[in-house]
Amino acid sequence: MSGLKIGRAHKARKALFAKGIRRGVLTLEEIDRALPPGSLTDAERWLLFYSLRAARVEIRDREGRRVAMARGGGVPA
Repeated sequence: MSGLKIGRAHKARKALFAKGIRRGVLTLEEIDRALPPGSLTDAERWLLFYSLRAARVEIRDREGRRVAMARGGGVPA
C-alpha cells in the first residue's frame, strides 16, 4: 500500500515541477493541492521548495507575494 502512496506522490511532484518550470511560478495553494496529504515530511517539503527555487520557480502566497524560505531551513506550511 505504501508503494501506491509513494508512486502518487512522485507523479504529483513531477507534474508540479513541470507546471512550475513552464509557468515560472507556483502558489503555496497549488503546491498543497497537488501533493497527497501526508506525503512529505518537513525535510522533504523543504527539499521540494529548495529544488523548485533552484529550478527558478518562484513560490508565491495567496495574495501573489513572493514567499521566502526561512534562514533556519523552514518553509511555509
